[in-house]
Amino acid sequence: MLVDTHSHIFLEYYNNIDEVINKMDGIIIVAGCDDKTNLEVLDLVSKYNKVYGTLGIQPEAIDKITDKSYKIIEESLSNPKIVGIGEIGIDYHWVSDNRDKQIEVFKKQLDIARKYNKCVVIHSRDAAEDTLNILKEYKDLKKILHCYGYSLELAREFQKIGCVFGIGGVLTFKNNRKLKEVVEQLDINNFVLETDSPYLSPEPFRGQKNEPANVRLVAEKIAEIKNLDIEKTIEITGKTALSQFDLEVKI
Repeated sequence: MLVDTHSHIFLEYYNNIDEVINKMDGIIIVAGCDDKTNLEVLDLVSKYNKVYGTLGIQPEAIDKITDKSYKIIEESLSNPKIVGIGEIGIDYHWVSDNRDKQIEVFKKQLDIARKYNKCVVIHSRDAAEDTLNILKEYKDLKKILHCYGYSLELAREFQKIGCVFGIGGVLTFKNNRKLKEVVEQLDINNFVLETDSPYLSPEPFRGQKNEPANVRLVAEKIAEIKNLDIEKTIEITGKTALSQFDLEVKI
């Protein structure tokens, strides 16, 4: 079964959400980023059988965080269709003068995930060292590094503490040798598929609005690199995704 483990199917980006969701032959996991999108996630999972969700506050939204933000997340974790905490993490690419605050918010959400035994979906950009050191304190959690963009050497370090890697459309870009090396060298059981829709459309749709159905193109690229059958690739990555999110869905 195809599983898009990370997408943002929100009204801000799509005026044809029904069409986008119905086109996907598999499971879609929609990731919240702030109070507004977390509420949209809750609405989507109630409307569509194939849609599941994760809730979180990502680094770009932390200036707007309130006690209510954490309350929305924590009170929604009893919903069986909310399968993780995310998108959360650290990003020093755009803003680096609030590092302490980013780390504080990241750890608070990791603590919530630990309390409720939920998988965490992690955004990390230009923050490998801090991300790795923090996650060493949370070896017990199931962890997905969304849109993995660091080196093979760092991937091996993250692997040691139980992380798996979200692989998306960037893998299909001709100039992304670093990610191709990660996929070549690590066992396929370390990967889950994602689109990060509406961003990062795979070739041949690069530059266009992405959508979950394009996740098959990512699977095809992994299959090509690993010299595997496409259906076997979909099966393995699907099983890993369902295991990470504790989802009992027949594939």
